[in-house]
Amino acid sequence: MFLRLAKATIGAALAAAVVFGVSPSLAGPDHVGWATVGDATSVPYGWVDFCQRYKGECDGPRAMPRDVQLTPKAMKEIERINVWVNKNVEPVSDMDHWGLIDQWDYPTDGKGDCEDYALLKRKLLAEQGFPIQALLMTVVKDDNNEGHAILTVKTDHGDFVLDNLSDEVKGWRKTGYRFVKRQSQSDPNTWVAIGEPTEAPAYVSR
Repeated sequence: MFLRLAKATIGAALAAAVVFGVSPSLAGPDHVGWATVGDATSVPYGWVDFCQRYKGECDGPRAMPRDVQLTPKAMKEIERINVWVNKNVEPVSDMDHWGLIDQWDYPTDGKGDCEDYALLKRKLLAEQGFPIQALLMTVVKDDNNEGHAILTVKTDHGDFVLDNLSDEVKGWRKTGYRFVKRQSQSDPNTWVAIGEPTEAPAYVSR
């Protein structure tokens, strides 16, 4: 019910489709650069468990990587979806919500924590026409060295971050996070390390 309401509300607020193909020089945002990814690494348990419960969300053949062409229209829609989800999902820990330390799910009851926000943003952006290969679930560490999940939107102007802790869509370098790993662009069930090797958090929260 919540996802149907979200889709209807956002559909009314946003344009019917994202326009790709406008020259990047007209896009407006400065180039923010791209995070350096390395070898394949461990897949978060939360994603594996999510895929077992939502098989259609994770199945499918490997695909060629695609980036979002960051036109002003595309950025506006990214920003609107980020703000809409942040305002319409109530933050609650997985322990309080599910009685589990870490469970990734859609916030169908209007409640969730960081990875649930990111999953819903990923779904809604894909439904608006953004290439799924550019919408990457990502694990980072915050200032307290605790695990946190965000959504990386990979564009021709660099990697931008959608975060439940901020309504601002930021370039990845401006988040203050230590990036750990994210989905591969060619296969959502393969995760790749980001930057210098670091121990992955046991779970993500907030």
